[in-house]
Amino acid sequence: MHDAQKDTKRALDAAKSICDGRHPVESRDTVLVTLDHTIATVLLAAMGGDAKKAVVMLNEGTIPHVEERIMMFANQPR
Repeated sequence: MHDAQKDTKRALDAAKSICDGRHPVESRDTVLVTLDHTIATVLLAAMGGDAKKAVVMLNEGTIPHVEERIMMFANQPR
């Protein structure tokens, strides 16, 4: 399994854990709260507990990369 495949598997496993049996559309509000908590926790851990660095990483790294991945998905042939 290549690194990209491993990363995709980790992302899918994380999404399943975040949804935790909840329907992602019907329980959107609670699923997204859990996602917010997860993102904040991972960013704080990755930045060694430095909240200012975590916010910079969110704004300058995470959000642009998430937008890019969503657009790649949107542009896939169906």
